[in-house]
Amino acid sequence: YEMQRSLVGSEMCIRDSLLIMNAVYFIGAGGIGMSALVRYFLSKGMIVGGYDRTPCNLTEELRAEGADIHYDDNPELIPAECRDKEHTLVVYTPAIPETHRELTYFRQGGFNIQKRAEVLGTLTRSMKGLCVAGTHGKTTTTSMAAHLLHESHVGCNAFLGGITKNYGTNYLLNQESPFVVIEADEFDRSFHHLRPFASVITATDADHLDIYGTEEAYLESFHHYTTLIQPGGALIIHRGLKMKDELQQGVRRYEYARNEGDFHAENIRIGGGRIVFDFVSPIECIDNVELGVPVSINIDNGIAAMALAQIAGATADEIRRAMLSFAGVDRRFDFALKTDRHVLLSDYAHHPEEIRQSILSVREVFNGRKVAAVFQPHLYTRTRDFYKEFAESLSLLDEVILTEIYPARELPIEGVSSQLIYDNLRPDMQKMLISKDELPEVVRKGNYDVLIVLGAGDVVNYIPQLKQIMEQS
Repeated sequence: YEMQRSLVGSEMCIRDSLLIMNAVYFIGAGGIGMSALVRYFLSKGMIVGGYDRTPCNLTEELRAEGADIHYDDNPELIPAECRDKEHTLVVYTPAIPETHRELTYFRQGGFNIQKRAEVLGTLTRSMKGLCVAGTHGKTTTTSMAAHLLHESHVGCNAFLGGITKNYGTNYLLNQESPFVVIEADEFDRSFHHLRPFASVITATDADHLDIYGTEEAYLESFHHYTTLIQPGGALIIHRGLKMKDELQQGVRRYEYARNEGDFHAENIRIGGGRIVFDFVSPIECIDNVELGVPVSINIDNGIAAMALAQIAGATADEIRRAMLSFAGVDRRFDFALKTDRHVLLSDYAHHPEEIRQSILSVREVFNGRKVAAVFQPHLYTRTRDFYKEFAESLSLLDEVILTEIYPARELPIEGVSSQLIYDNLRPDMQKMLISKDELPEVVRKGNYDVLIVLGAGDVVNYIPQLKQIMEQS
């Protein structure tokens, strides 16, 4: 009780402090989750400044929208409007190191400093949060649910973990709707700051063991998250997950899966570049649902998104139309080239189970064609913890091109490299280990049929060049 009262008091303090703020400064402004908050505060007419390590399309878009963003960790570059500690909120991402000079400046100056998840949780207290958590699938499912509601009479606000192709943004604003769609991130236990009205949990395959230490601690974190769902709300959990859930009184519990559960699909038809199925639901069944992005994993994602939309009040006709018009999310089964001769797509998959699902989905859609992948491992710790699982998933391919590890926030770990994955790949398969700079020449010589670029690092920057090479081959 005392811990709950302390948490509520903390939330009220944050909420009250936001009322007197006229400036917000973001450390890590270009992160996909952070940038959605940047756009929120810009929409409220507040002064917004920030830092990010490197420029990218997203940070340049934010600058064009009015945010004062720079790329050098230098306190002297902080805008004057963001130096008033009484009226400036500082927001940072857990990926920022403790030694960051600007973060140190704000801490020593006694500023109001909050993690991104704390601010997001506070901002959504007055709305009904429709949240999607899980090791993988959450960005597509969240974006799909937001699109379903945006296209319905219900409407929604949304803070998303990817750039939707329908809207070209990761943030949606609808001041008339009581609902907000949120991607609930388990990294650093961020999702514990949320109080969902309804939540999907897509998967609980162990990840972020640099934070959690053990799979048991990871699963316990999801268990705690389920206790935060508001009375009168709902939990929609993928059937067969290891975790236990503990719901408050009055919270409905549903299960979903492709072929079974309270919400599931029947009469699935895959062929000719289309996927159509009938949606079975305890609320209202919907016949002839067609996926706008026809990959088989989106059957599961679509079932979860439709369940959330139904709970929020969207109608069958609205859902059917919006499912067909959903155009996808950048880097999630993102087709750069799709012809009879060559297919090039990228997918953000960076966990072994995500990669397995991605490969199986592509194989199902492009049955009979040779499928190869470029994979850039993400983080030394994840590679260390799961190199055997990565190799097992990648061995489902016809050919694998491995590049060096993308370090992100980490320093190298002795003995940990992409070689660990390479050495555990299926012995009889085609495979190579290269520097990412060699990738264009490898693809030029390879004449690939279906090529997937996998990972959460910067190898995606090569997509335009690879597309041009494959178009000319």
